[in-house]
Amino acid sequence: MKKIILLLVCFSLLNFAGLSAANDAKNKAKYEKKYRDPLLESMRVDREKEQALLDEETAKIRKRQAEEKEKNKALKKDLWSDMAGIYPPPSPAACKPVFHFPPVAQYNTNTCWSFATTSYYESEIFRLSGKKIKLSEMWTVYFEYLAKVRRFVQERGDSLVAEGGESNAINRIWKIHGIVPAAAYPGYVGNKEKLDQALLIDEISAFLDYVKNNDFWNEKDVLDHVAVILNKHLGTPPARFVYNGKEMTPQEFLKNETPLNMDDYVDVMSTSYYPFYTFQEFAVPDNWWHSTDYLNLPLDEWYGLIRKAIKAGYSIGIGGDVSEPGKVGFQDVSFIPSFDIPGSFINQDAREYRIDNETTTDDHGIHLVGYSHYKGHDWFLIKDSGRSARWGRHEGYYFFRGDFVRLKMLTFTVHKDIVKNILAKIK
Repeated sequence: MKKIILLLVCFSLLNFAGLSAANDAKNKAKYEKKYRDPLLESMRVDREKEQALLDEETAKIRKRQAEEKEKNKALKKDLWSDMAGIYPPPSPAACKPVFHFPPVAQYNTNTCWSFATTSYYESEIFRLSGKKIKLSEMWTVYFEYLAKVRRFVQERGDSLVAEGGESNAINRIWKIHGIVPAAAYPGYVGNKEKLDQALLIDEISAFLDYVKNNDFWNEKDVLDHVAVILNKHLGTPPARFVYNGKEMTPQEFLKNETPLNMDDYVDVMSTSYYPFYTFQEFAVPDNWWHSTDYLNLPLDEWYGLIRKAIKAGYSIGIGGDVSEPGKVGFQDVSFIPSFDIPGSFINQDAREYRIDNETTTDDHGIHLVGYSHYKGHDWFLIKDSGRSARWGRHEGYYFFRGDFVRLKMLTFTVHKDIVKNILAKIK
């Protein structure tokens, strides 16, 4: 019996081994061409044909829309005044300009505030010391971006970070970071002398959107990342540089090589929104840090100070609205046309009406460098970094008539010497 059982067990084991061997032979892994179900494939082909027809129709529509946009662009017109009865001075020299360096173009940037105010302080350096020092515009822009981003983080995204700014940003930045000559920091990388900062602001804006959307409020990390973007587009600002054979810091350059005292300058505005003869906020988006250092004066006194300053040899950093039909770049002039408002009607109320309804806005910063009373009107020579100042005969210059300044300019920067009598009464 035991022998029978043993034989059965052995037979079973042999049989299992044989089956296993046979199974092993059937289970070899191999690749086969993927099977595509004919019905599903035909449906896919039909679907793709349908989509191709839709895409073709969409492409035709998009092409038509693009052609219409281009056609409308070509047909678009700007409202400008003709030059009937307008007789500006014949040349910049006729306005007896104070010293200033030749106009510098800002190209595709919205940093007129830095170009204008840097030019203003170059003229101040010469007026005070006789030195001709060309300064870097982009130095201030670099550190102003960092200041804007710092406040953006501190306010958890509720603070403007854009290209625009105000003239007194220069004072705030230079007091902290000093300033450098243009040669020490040209503000571009490689050979890109024609500044184009569209990609710069796009990159900063995209990063700050990420910061806000993800509650990433580590100030140091955010500033470090923005500095990388700025270094990429503007170059890394030097901690030390050589000027006239001497190595120095930007702060030492400001203190020892220029005669500037940044506390000697005042910004002046004219609006009936606030009491006159008080210091108030210039309430525009580009005053993102809400500076309340603007001396508010009545219009006649405000305008009188401009005339007083330029006649005494002081230039003026000035800014306001330049989107007007009387601003004609091809003729190098800005004036108030008679179809807008007669010059004799321009007063505080007419000015205020346009500020309130936002037809006068804070568009552009410029440098007022000369004056002439010509053919019965005040004319001011304006050094302008904007593009339209390159359309006419006098590249980089405008002639602003007095009525345009009274109605459309909003603020100006001037040395305290010009307003010292007013400041004495306020204090």
